[in-house]
Amino acid sequence: MKPLRWLLALLAWLFGRRRAKAKQGESGERIVPAGAPNRGAENLVLVLLGIATLFAVGFIVTYAEFGPLELPNELLGVCLGGACLFIALALTVVAKRLVVTEEVEEEYPTENEEEQAKVLEIIHESGSRFTRKRLLVGAATAAGGALGLAALTPAVSLGPLWYTRPLDETPWYRGRRLVDVSENPMVAEDIEIGSFYTAFPEGADQDELASSIVVVRLHEGGLQLPAARRTWAPLGIVAYSKICTHAGCAIALYRKPTFPVVEPHAALICPCHYSTFDPARAGAVIYGPAGRPLPQLPLLIDSAGTLRAAGNFSGPVGPSWWGVRDSKALNE
Repeated sequence: MKPLRWLLALLAWLFGRRRAKAKQGESGERIVPAGAPNRGAENLVLVLLGIATLFAVGFIVTYAEFGPLELPNELLGVCLGGACLFIALALTVVAKRLVVTEEVEEEYPTENEEEQAKVLEIIHESGSRFTRKRLLVGAATAAGGALGLAALTPAVSLGPLWYTRPLDETPWYRGRRLVDVSENPMVAEDIEIGSFYTAFPEGADQDELASSIVVVRLHEGGLQLPAARRTWAPLGIVAYSKICTHAGCAIALYRKPTFPVVEPHAALICPCHYSTFDPARAGAVIYGPAGRPLPQLPLLIDSAGTLRAAGNFSGPVGPSWWGVRDSKALNE
C-alpha cells in the first residue's frame, strides 16, 4: 500500500491542506508525529527529477535530430528508461526519507465523514518534513510532463508535423538500368512470358526499401493500363515495386493463369497476408488487405536492348500509411 500512500500524499498538497489544517485546529492534537525537515533529501529529489527531465527531453531531441529512417533505437531506449528510472528513484526517496509513516491496524471506513477527515489529516501531517512543496511539485510536474511528451513524440511521425520526406525517396530515375542481384544488366529479350524476375537499380543499395522491383512480361494485347501509361510497358514488360502496399512485405509469388476458370489473370502475390495484384491493370488489387495498387515503374528499352527506367514510380513505395498524403514518389 505504500505507492498508494505516496500518491495520496501528493494529492493532499493540492487538495487537502485546508481541510486538514482546520481539523487539526479544532482538536489541537496530531495523529502522525511531526517529522524534522530534511533539506538534503529534498535536494536529492530535485536532482533526480531534474535528471529524469533531461532524459525525457533527450528522447524528444534525439527523435527530432535523426529522422524516421535513422533512429538510434538503443539511444532512445536509454533516454526513456533513464527518465522512468530517475522518477522511480525520486519517489523512493520521498517515501523513505520525506513521508512520515503511520501504522494503521484497521481499515478506514469509506462512508464516515469524521474518519475521512482523519485520513486527510494523516496525509497532510505525513508531509511535515517538506519545506519546499511548491518547488518539488513543480519539479515533479516538469518530469512527468517531459516524460509524457516523450511518449507522444513517435505519434507525430504519422502526421505532417514531422519530416517524412526520406520515406518518399527512391533510387530510380529516367535512364537508370535494371540489373539483377549480381549487377548484370537485364535484357528485354530475355524476359519471358510466364516468368517472374526481381530487378534493382544499377549501382544503388539493393537493401533500400524502394530499390527492388518485380518484372514480368505479358501479352501486349492483354494490357489494360491507363492512357497515360501506355508507353510504360515496352514489348509487354511491366515493372512494379516489390514492396506490398499492405504491411511492407515482399511480393514473392507469381501466379500464371493455368486454370482460366478460377485464375483468369496473371497475378503478383504477397505470401504474408495474400494481397494479390493484377500486373495487367496497373497493379490493381484483386484480393487481400492491401489498400492501394502496387506503384508502377515506367520502362524503356535502349539501343543495346537493355531495360532502363523511364522515370520514377507512379506513387509512394511501401505500406499505405507512409504515403497517403502524397501523390508521387521522389527521386533521390
